[in-house]
Parts: sequence; C-alpha cells; structure tokens
Amino acid sequence: MRSHPAHSPAQSPTMAAAQPISLAGETLAVPERVIVARSAGVFRPIALADGVVVEAGGVVGFVDSPGASAEVRSPFRGTLMGMMAHKGERLREGQPVAWLRVA
Repeated sequence: MRSHPAHSPAQSPTMAAAQPISLAGETLAVPERVIVARSAGVFRPIALADGVVVEAGGVVGFVDSPGASAEVRSPFRGTLMGMMAHKGERLREGQPVAWLRVA
C-alpha cells in the first residue's frame, strides 16, 4: 500500500494566499433607487409628475393607518421615474413606493 504525504495548511495548494474575488455586481453603477414605505397602512401619494426632481428628504406621499399618518420621504435626491404604489393601496413596511434615477 502506498502512502500519500500529508499537506499542512501552509503547503496545501488549495490553501494558497487568498486573492480578492471581484464580483461583477460590486462594480456595477446602478443609477436607480427605490423609495420604500417605513410603515404599514394605506398609501396616499402627493401630486408629483414623472420627471420632477425630488430632493433628499422630500415627501412623495403618506401612509395612513388607524390613528396615524406617516410621511414617505426620499432618502436621496433624484429624478422621479414613476410611482410603484397607487392611491388607496395597502402597503406593508419596506414595500417600494416610487423609483428615482440619481445619476
């Protein structure tokens, strides 16, 4: 029976010095961003036309729930490309409401 020499981790060909792995998505510049609802409730948009510039912190609508109303604010500046939620639609927390192009 023939014996195989044991490799220590330092000698193992599969344990060579780790090289950084470049993933395609890490270098992809995506100019679109999504504004999401921060709470659950019924969506009430404000009148904004597609193509208007929304400033960071700008309000795009409200989420109404029993006894409360929460503003839906954009966390970034960009051009409104479209609303993804409609007036009267029931939203869950984190649901997309609108999308912007930031570049």
